[in-house]
Amino acid sequence: MRSDHIRPDRRTLLKVALGLGTATTLHLIAADPASTPTRPARAAGTPPAAAAGPPAGLPARPPAYRLQPMTAGSPPRFRPARPPVRTRPFEELPDLGHSMVLSFDDGPDARYTPDILATLRKHRVRAMFFVCGEMADAHPDLLREMADDGHVVGNHSWSHPLVPELSRAAIRDELGRTSDVVDSVLGTAPLWYRAPYGAWNRNSFEIGADLGMEPMAWTVDTLDWTTPGTGTIVRRVMDGAAPGVVVLSHDAGGNRSQSVAALRRYLPRLLDEGYRITVPQRV
Repeated sequence: MRSDHIRPDRRTLLKVALGLGTATTLHLIAADPASTPTRPARAAGTPPAAAAGPPAGLPARPPAYRLQPMTAGSPPRFRPARPPVRTRPFEELPDLGHSMVLSFDDGPDARYTPDILATLRKHRVRAMFFVCGEMADAHPDLLREMADDGHVVGNHSWSHPLVPELSRAAIRDELGRTSDVVDSVLGTAPLWYRAPYGAWNRNSFEIGADLGMEPMAWTVDTLDWTTPGTGTIVRRVMDGAAPGVVVLSHDAGGNRSQSVAALRRYLPRLLDEGYRITVPQRV
């Protein structure tokens, strides 16, 4: 995604997408034990803030595989069984324990992604990067850096279109080309994908599953793409912090200097409050 797209309001699109069914929760997952150094737990008697975003729906039927911590010993081209066709995306990961997931969309971008990677590396944590194919194709070095640092690289389409406006063939092209680029650079295709604007439809769920990917939404939207100010982004993350929360931010698609600065502020605060920052792993 090379620049911001003027599209319908993100909240409106998410409501439409979730009309297919309220977002699913995952119940077979463990936090990555290597992703976060130990920090003091939240003070006794201080409950975590309630998670922001649309409420999670009824639990889905458990999938055939389990989600497990990322491990260094996995075969380089190992892929789990093809996932079932969902009717709604995963929105939160409730069985992570006192852990959260940070995710970044639209990159990689040479102006902002390196700083985000540096901050994550400084605190020894992993995150999810949902990349646009045209950006990944232009910056394969950053894609390799993400993988080398243990981050999860997901599929965010090729050019960031509004998926419900596309034909099945166009959706397959958007997702398939992006998976091909990631596979050619990293040696393995993405196992997760996120619809641009959070706008899903049945075709995207079916095609995503056919390409071996699970759909991942989010719990807390920082709305950093509106450039509301670094302090506002930090406040939204901290107010929404809770076990199992998935935070949405961006590392491309416009001026993301506020997103970079905000991460430097809220990440150490989350760790000081006892949260582990982790990523899901399918096996």
